[in-house]
Amino acid sequence: MKSAPSAAAPAGTTVQGPWFAWLQLLQGFIGSLMILAGSVGVGWIANGSPMIRNQLVIDMRTEGVGVITSTILLTLGAIILLRSWLRLGQRLRAWRPGSLHTVVTAVLLWGAPLFAAVPIFSRDVYAYTGQGRLMAAGQNPYTTGISALSNWFMLGTDPSWAENRTPYGPVFLWLSRGVVALTGGQPDASVLLFRALACVGVALCVIYVPKLAALHGVDGARALWISVANPLFLISFVASAHNDALMVGLAVAGTYFAATRRGVLGVLLVTLSIAIKPITIVLLPFIGLLWAGHKAGWGRRFLFWAGTGTLSLLILWLLGLPGNLGFGWTWALLDSTPGYTGYSPSGFGGQMVGALSNALGLDGAALENGFRTLLTVLSVGLAVWFMFRGNPQHVVRRMALAFAAVVLLAPIIQPWYILWFLPFLAVTGIRNNWQIKICYVVIAFFVGFGAQDQLFVWGFVELPVGTASLSMAVALAGVLYLLVVDVYTRKLLFSREAALSTESVEGTAN
Repeated sequence: MKSAPSAAAPAGTTVQGPWFAWLQLLQGFIGSLMILAGSVGVGWIANGSPMIRNQLVIDMRTEGVGVITSTILLTLGAIILLRSWLRLGQRLRAWRPGSLHTVVTAVLLWGAPLFAAVPIFSRDVYAYTGQGRLMAAGQNPYTTGISALSNWFMLGTDPSWAENRTPYGPVFLWLSRGVVALTGGQPDASVLLFRALACVGVALCVIYVPKLAALHGVDGARALWISVANPLFLISFVASAHNDALMVGLAVAGTYFAATRRGVLGVLLVTLSIAIKPITIVLLPFIGLLWAGHKAGWGRRFLFWAGTGTLSLLILWLLGLPGNLGFGWTWALLDSTPGYTGYSPSGFGGQMVGALSNALGLDGAALENGFRTLLTVLSVGLAVWFMFRGNPQHVVRRMALAFAAVVLLAPIIQPWYILWFLPFLAVTGIRNNWQIKICYVVIAFFVGFGAQDQLFVWGFVELPVGTASLSMAVALAGVLYLLVVDVYTRKLLFSREAALSTESVEGTAN
């Protein structure tokens, strides 16, 4: 299958091969080590962890100097990792033979220190242990909150999970049960095992992103660099140990097999992805289209949609039989989490609608909620549109856009949600124009936002400046350096000479 030519280098960029990328690999490794060191002082450690009684940890968490140093190390390390990723892309801009090996090396080298880090950017991994304990106690996490168990708070779970039903699928609940069986619920060992499960998802992406990209005439090394080697992916899926990593890895692998006409295996893998987190149910109609083939008529498409849905439903029913879990996970699709994030289009737009309505003497709260509901309905409508309309040879691209619509128009967007659909966009072609620039901006924003948003500091520690404010200042200074001072990275957004893009967008049948 013929691959698309590589994208031209941005103006002023010296195109060098993979052997010249060693400096960026080393810089990224140093950035990851800084994140590791900073996580010890401001990452999430369970109160019941033996680490909390280690003298070094005590000094870093109870002394102002230790907390401030940890905050700077973590945030600056994330910025250095961001720069290393950007510069690696510049070094490999020609995407010559050997580039894929370099990108895989970057994923391994930059991810290794993060595997040993204290959880950062999120503490959801401790909730996984709580749900595994519920399963071990014979209780149903779809109806019972973690607070039903003794000692749940000492094991690190965020209080917001206390009464909440789990939104995860049955396979992940049984994986959580297995982790608890192996660790006895010990928080540090459990974090490492959940991190290992997340790394299985990372490995699936490393294997199948280049393969899926090759089907679409897109360079596999570039697709992997965009979607997996970026710092948001590594921090969210390795350091944070989110189960989303396994969900995405299974979805990417399943899409590849469906695109190569191994439909049953494709449906099985995507269904397992749904059984980790149900949101990937959005992908099922497109898996059916891939299985049917790009030349299929409407009769064949409906037949394969029915076959895909029936097979997936049967598998999910079987997976729900042990422990009488059933289809309890469907509540997460039908009953969305209340609230919104202020940076999401739905959240910010709703605030603007509410403020304007109040200024005009109208019911701002009602119109604000109505606006968010409208965007949610619009996202579903767009997903259905991409399901029925579009080039039959661009199914994976349509799937990526449908998934993006569902994510981006939702009221709540967590930083790592962007990573759900980014691999599918990358394998079908992200051009070296405004498309890659948006990717740079979004990843940089969420890396900086995550660093200051999820810092743990004891309430009794006296500090001359708040850690969130300090982290934000360091992140802003780092981003300004990349945009204004750095003679290399500033060209990525502001070069006047447009970068030529010869990346194809789904130039093949699937």
